[in-house]
Amino acid sequence: MESVRKNAVAANLEDQTVEGFETQKNPKFEVYQDKKGEYRFRLKSSNGQIIAVGEGYKAKAGCLNGIESIKKNAPEADVKEV
Repeated sequence: MESVRKNAVAANLEDQTVEGFETQKNPKFEVYQDKKGEYRFRLKSSNGQIIAVGEGYKAKAGCLNGIESIKKNAPEADVKEV
């Protein structure tokens, strides 16, 4: 969780659903479409490791809102041990 906090705020956005997208440096959120055509994202840390993944969204706007929510809330999020 600490890695998500640290990387989410500084992460670039790489929209792989756009033809000819520009590859971004890590840390980054990668937006892509899965085999069902749903929009998803993954957060990669500065070393390229996937540290978070998002659910499938019917609309790209929903996926982007999910990313913005993480960027906004991750720094202040409570961490609970389970």
